[in-house]
Amino acid sequence: MFTGIVETTLEVLSALDHAGGRRMVLPRTWDDVKLGESIAVNGCCLTVAHVEEDKLHFDIIHETLNRTNLGLLHPGDKVNIERSLRAGARIDGHFVQGHIDGTGILTHKIATDAEWRLTIEAPEGLSKYLAPKGSISIDGVSLTIAGLHGRILDVALIPTTLEITTLGSRTVGWAFNLECDMIAKQIVTFMELRDSTASGR
Repeated sequence: MFTGIVETTLEVLSALDHAGGRRMVLPRTWDDVKLGESIAVNGCCLTVAHVEEDKLHFDIIHETLNRTNLGLLHPGDKVNIERSLRAGARIDGHFVQGHIDGTGILTHKIATDAEWRLTIEAPEGLSKYLAPKGSISIDGVSLTIAGLHGRILDVALIPTTLEITTLGSRTVGWAFNLECDMIAKQIVTFMELRDSTASGR
């Protein structure tokens, strides 16, 4: 479990494709990282597969590569990083599972001294989980939906977000990892199941 509050950005050291998926290597910046630990990379929950003195290795299966932007990354690219939530810790964002629902395409970007705003087209099927002023995780960053038109959503970025995440550096056409609010998904699923059960009587 995560909160969508990015702790740091790291540069991809290597990303090697193989028959089973991809092995990605990132710098090790924490002394206490252990084998098997969960870390959110661009919002996607990955397991530490191997620990070196100065490197962390992650294995990414094909299903994850097909659903996320992790297959688009190359050495030198930066990713948003968050370690898993610890019991008793402050929750400053919202509950994020690290289970990506799909990728959304950056279609428009406003970057001025007065405003930073991104317009993203979410994939088909996600609009039912989106709501104005609702929460969404975008490449692992907890954000509030500032505007919504069907599956087209706007988010505003504050200077702190621009400073400590990769969002401000992304250009039009980038595919963001999207995770809709888990509470919204549970409510929608419950309502659909209830309606389906009622109609079958």
